[in-house]
Amino acid sequence: MARPVTIFTGQWADLPLEEMCQTASRMGYEGLEIASWGQINLEQAAKDMDYVKNLKDTLHKYHLDCWAISAHLPGQCVCDAVEYAYDPRLDGFAPAELAGKPEAIQKWAIQEMKYAAHAAKNMGVDVVTCFMGSPIWKMWYSFPQTSEAQIEQAYQTVKELWTPIFDEFDACGIKLALEVHPTEIAYDYWSTKRLLETIDYRPTLGINFDPSHLIWQGIDPAVFLYDFADRIYHVHIKDAKLNLNGRNSIIGSHIVFGDQRRGWNFVSPGHGDVDFDNIIRVLNQIGYHGPLSIEWEDSGMERIFGGTEACEFTKKVNFSPSDVAFDDALKA
Repeated sequence: MARPVTIFTGQWADLPLEEMCQTASRMGYEGLEIASWGQINLEQAAKDMDYVKNLKDTLHKYHLDCWAISAHLPGQCVCDAVEYAYDPRLDGFAPAELAGKPEAIQKWAIQEMKYAAHAAKNMGVDVVTCFMGSPIWKMWYSFPQTSEAQIEQAYQTVKELWTPIFDEFDACGIKLALEVHPTEIAYDYWSTKRLLETIDYRPTLGINFDPSHLIWQGIDPAVFLYDFADRIYHVHIKDAKLNLNGRNSIIGSHIVFGDQRRGWNFVSPGHGDVDFDNIIRVLNQIGYHGPLSIEWEDSGMERIFGGTEACEFTKKVNFSPSDVAFDDALKA
């Protein structure tokens, strides 16, 4: 199949680029989705072509390519650093000197996202995957009661903050792919639809499809994929497994990932409840030819073993659509 199998480096950010490339190549991958908090500096890649050449040369040394850059962490800070919604956990995403300063974090984040557009252009990459944050995520359970006016204000705030970023991406000819995910303004089916309506379906913004964030919410990932087909700009291969035994809560109980007391956990692809066969069939039908990027997260499995197995699994399910009807031979 023409779709390349890549690995998202966000969970491997402890490895420098050369070691990451060695590791990915050894595990069988064809490319990297490079995380901005790991193996690429967005500002430097936006301004310094010698730096970009070194990145590309290192990738090619290990017969790897890059189809997407990730800017999830600065993207999260754009809307989570709105003063009334400030989350102090963002201090770990932004430069240390900005800790506790929402306005400064937000300013940094917006500039980082603009750098991401230019970095992608310089790298020859068409898509930047991201989070966008949400001024109202903490209000997802409507008690105290959340008014429609508060919700609408939040969506308009997102539009206002992201429009200058969209403009920069358009100028560079790059697409943004939002990972629909809890803590985002778009975290399920209907919140995604509302976001797209709010931005008037501007083509700049599409979806980084990740079924692991949908399956435990009770959403069928294949239905989501089919309905938002024209917005699928990038695809993550990531799995989750439900473990609802009468004690475990679907909302996690403030228990760390990997603990069997959770109602669900991220697991290595093929070990959970996501129907990847059906997802590949929908991807074939909608004509998606981009990368299948494995976001490997499994706190119960050694990561080299898991990353290698995940690559093998994804290549196995990455089948092409049929070029004939199976019953053609039955016709007179």
